[in-house]
Amino acid sequence: MMQLFNYIKYFFYLASNWGLKIGIHIIRQEIRGEKKYGIRTTGADELKKLEEKGVDISHATIYMPASYDVLEELFAQITPSSYHHFIDIGCGKGRALCVAAQQGFTKVTGIDFSKELCEVAKTNLQKTAAGIPALEYKVINNDAFYFNIPPDADCIFLFNPFDEIIMSGVVNNIEKSLEENPRAITVIYLNSLHKELFAKQKYTEVYHTQQMKYLQGVIFRKNV
Repeated sequence: MMQLFNYIKYFFYLASNWGLKIGIHIIRQEIRGEKKYGIRTTGADELKKLEEKGVDISHATIYMPASYDVLEELFAQITPSSYHHFIDIGCGKGRALCVAAQQGFTKVTGIDFSKELCEVAKTNLQKTAAGIPALEYKVINNDAFYFNIPPDADCIFLFNPFDEIIMSGVVNNIEKSLEENPRAITVIYLNSLHKELFAKQKYTEVYHTQQMKYLQGVIFRKNV
């Protein structure tokens, strides 16, 4: 019953902000995806609880999970099993991490500045790992601006989690990691409002998808 309430609440949020058509499309994907992957990540959160606790949310965007169909389309363009370490910066409740694991990534790490969202992400990853015993996973409660990209991270996921200031810091952190440990890297960026930051660092856009107005994503690659 609670899950049905979450679907209804989320549908009205989507429809009121982005229109009936996109609301219907996304909620159908929510129902299908949550059942398929066995996780609970539906919903939107304006992060007001964090603000009430004195956490600075001025550079964060509202929590919303990536639509399952867009996630699956983008993961289908790469070979997840060939990567060493998938990092979701701004992981929320862990949807992309769980889908990535189901698609073949063997090591996944999520970063989010909301402790509450991190706890939910851990719960969802525990459910996913129950069916994938070899999966290595970690969720870190940290500010993305100060997060050092691990030397083995070769696939970065972003769903427009920050404004340009924080995103600039994230791109700089990625570049610093590549300078210290040269390697090829892939960046999957949904709702890529600040993709020019990657273009300036000579990342190559190798794939782009657009479904309706707001369901959009790109894949960047860079060889160092």
